[in-house]
Amino acid sequence: MAKTIYLTTPLYYVNAAPHIGHSYTEIAADCLARYHKLRGDDVFFLTGTDEHGEKIAQAAAAQGLSPRAFADQNAEKFKTLWQRLGISTTYNRFIRTTDPDHIEVVQRVLTHLKPSLTLGTYTFWYCVPCETNFGAAEVDPRAPVCLNCGRPLTQIEEEDYFLKLESHRDWLRHVIETEDLSIQPPERRNEILALLRDPARPLPDLCVTRPKERVPWGIEVPFSPQHVAYVWLDALLNYISALGWPDDPKFHRYWEEAGAVHLIGKDILRHHGLYWPIILHALGVRPPRVIFAHGFWKVGEQKMSKSLGNIVDPEVVIGQLLKGQPHGPDIYRYFLLREVPFGQDGVFSEDALMKRLDADLANDLGNLLNRACSMIERYNQGRLPASAYWSQQDTAILQNAETTVREVESAMEQLAFAQALEAIMQLVSKTNAYVEVTAPWKLAKQSEQAKRLEVVLCLLAEIVRVVAILLEPFMPSVANAIWRQLGFRGERRLADATHWGGLAPGQPIGPHPVLFPRSESIRSP
Repeated sequence: MAKTIYLTTPLYYVNAAPHIGHSYTEIAADCLARYHKLRGDDVFFLTGTDEHGEKIAQAAAAQGLSPRAFADQNAEKFKTLWQRLGISTTYNRFIRTTDPDHIEVVQRVLTHLKPSLTLGTYTFWYCVPCETNFGAAEVDPRAPVCLNCGRPLTQIEEEDYFLKLESHRDWLRHVIETEDLSIQPPERRNEILALLRDPARPLPDLCVTRPKERVPWGIEVPFSPQHVAYVWLDALLNYISALGWPDDPKFHRYWEEAGAVHLIGKDILRHHGLYWPIILHALGVRPPRVIFAHGFWKVGEQKMSKSLGNIVDPEVVIGQLLKGQPHGPDIYRYFLLREVPFGQDGVFSEDALMKRLDADLANDLGNLLNRACSMIERYNQGRLPASAYWSQQDTAILQNAETTVREVESAMEQLAFAQALEAIMQLVSKTNAYVEVTAPWKLAKQSEQAKRLEVVLCLLAEIVRVVAILLEPFMPSVANAIWRQLGFRGERRLADATHWGGLAPGQPIGPHPVLFPRSESIRSP
């Protein structure tokens, strides 16, 4: 049965160019969106950039640019990378916090919240890089460091508007405990509940404004022109401003009825799992349905290459490490989604990337496709074989294919991307083993085995077809290439992977170049 899905990434801060962490969240969201579209679901996929705040103004000044010009320049870098990774055709909107409709919603929200806000002079600890403030009880005054990034905090005293969080504590604990708001994975859920279950640690008031004198680059507060909206209030509201809160039918369809699925990094869990639901509660809006906080990517101890240094730049990985690979962006996507379970931390290294390329993609997937197309060309005049009856010998591989589809569906419902890919690659490996056992090259030499050869080739082509469908969310370019090599031109649907007989007997296969060419040119010196 078709579902309605509202899927979001965080807004990426445009103070610098995109890196591996940004691309990880975006690729995971794109994969999930593609999977649901493959199912036939109604998907609204939102992404974008966060462009206000003190940090942006400082970075712009350092480059001799206005904040707007700086934001325009860096927002394009994100769009360009998403296009290269095959994502720009998937999302429904790329929102920017400088968009007029977003600014209008932020100001409407502030006006709506005004009766709940308190104006006063507060002293608090503030992290400029994270744009996050902490109460005195949360920080060791002897060594005040950010609880998110570990960098030194600055003590600030200023007059601002604050939203009291403590009065919402019991409500938020209840909606998390009852899974009305599902925070995943379990360790992240426990992290937020630990804050809410400790009465000795009152929730600090949330500062929702900044003085315009100190932070001029922001959205002006409509009832207090000397203030601008706090950048995190501004950014979080994109999830409802993009849907036209409060009156647009899109808001009711995707937020109120379907519920949002937020994919974020674990460093911004507090903002999404604590501040955001309470802001929504104060507005009389239901909380998101799911918040999934994934882990970090770290650079391995081994140096990846002279050009990469300690920062993993996706453009460098694709353009240099994977140079010469026609599906370099998909290899990068595969590595990130396959290497570690979603939610855990991962280590990026050139060796790990190349091992995945050689073992999983070249030796297994590429080899299977090449075998299938080459044997169809050699033994069946380059045309897809006719449907045939399977023998007892074929039952196991057929059952493996059917089981794989169910395993992928189950894994994707849990956002277990690595588990889904493991299931697909297991099917690929078992099919390669099936080829060895049935030995079509031997059958071709025996005229009395012509029907048996047709069965084996037909089954092999069917499984490759199923693999192409299942890989669509993870490696869209590779899935397209496999599809074309089989001679297909139409769209893929998940439903087509759940039954046999999807081949068009007699259909010519297409050209079949090697998917993942072996070349020393893609190795670093």
